[in-house]
Amino acid sequence: MGYVAVTGGQKAILHAESLVKYFRLRQAKETITTDQIESQMRLLIDRVMGEGGLYAPEYAALALKQSEGDPAEAAFLLRAYRSTLPRNYYSLTIEPGDMRVMRRISSSFKDIPGGQLLGPTYDYTHRLLNFDLRTEDDDEIQSFLESMNLEAHDLESEHSFQKVADLLREQGLLSNREKNDEEPFDITREKITFPASRSARLQSLARGETGAMTAMAYSSMRGYGVVHPTIGELRVGHSDVHIPYPFGDEDDSLYIGEVMLTEVETINSFTQNDQGEVEFMLGYGLTFGQNEVKAIAMAILERSLETKGTSPAQDEEFVLLHIDSIESNGFVSHLKLPHYITFQSTLDRIRQAQTESASKKPHSEREGSFSHT
Repeated sequence: MGYVAVTGGQKAILHAESLVKYFRLRQAKETITTDQIESQMRLLIDRVMGEGGLYAPEYAALALKQSEGDPAEAAFLLRAYRSTLPRNYYSLTIEPGDMRVMRRISSSFKDIPGGQLLGPTYDYTHRLLNFDLRTEDDDEIQSFLESMNLEAHDLESEHSFQKVADLLREQGLLSNREKNDEEPFDITREKITFPASRSARLQSLARGETGAMTAMAYSSMRGYGVVHPTIGELRVGHSDVHIPYPFGDEDDSLYIGEVMLTEVETINSFTQNDQGEVEFMLGYGLTFGQNEVKAIAMAILERSLETKGTSPAQDEEFVLLHIDSIESNGFVSHLKLPHYITFQSTLDRIRQAQTESASKKPHSEREGSFSHT
């Protein structure tokens, strides 16, 4: 495509950059700190980390401040920064079933082992504007926190709970996937090809844009597809991250931190296996932080992509290439770049076509003459 690099007007370009900072600060009564963004915009932080593919709350907050709150731009900044980092270790496989949960629900079963833990959620409240937030101050915040009297250990269960999916498997009601020992595909270092492996699909979905994934999952639920599940289990909590100990035995590991995760396992329509037994099919979603809608959408799309059909949500290439916020946002935004060559070429062709068309018309029509009676 014939793009033209912007080679002139360097002074104007620098001034445009300065104007960005000016418009960000011109009405600011005080500076908003990255710590405030990180602590009070936690769901936005989680979304940006997931789409940026980097678990780093402090850098996600910085990206949001730099991008003036634009999630797509913040994810771009985070992913660009991630590409500069060395990869020193590969962590051991994390088992979300062992996470310290702070929220755990099932819409398929009322009674589940350990009970339903509602945790922090807007699901059961009215969606009305809270005008009290306009006058919220530091003293009010401190008073509220003291009244709650919660410590960090009160916010999470100290126990892990058996998964609902495991209970269904024990009863022979859920299909079991064959164990796959293949090296996972790395979409950050290899170009994805189609048909893609399941590991490549899950990675792409895990980094997908929340809105795009929700829209595609919604299309499947409305009938442009065949997946309309119930949630077997949704859990939010922290999982420990370990890396192999470089100077120890094969089973030795080092604890390096923890990540907050949202995991969703959906129960889909049943099918008949090779042995003639009828079983439910499982959909799976996992994302950084607390991003429940995206994790549910991921589980729907993961199941949808494994179901043959002609709907958009069942088209692997269509889904995986269009849910990436960096790719889609970048390609749409590139239209703002100079396209002088391509447009001038089109303009020349139109003028040439008009000239040729005019030359084929009768002389009277070209002169614009009229006949009189």
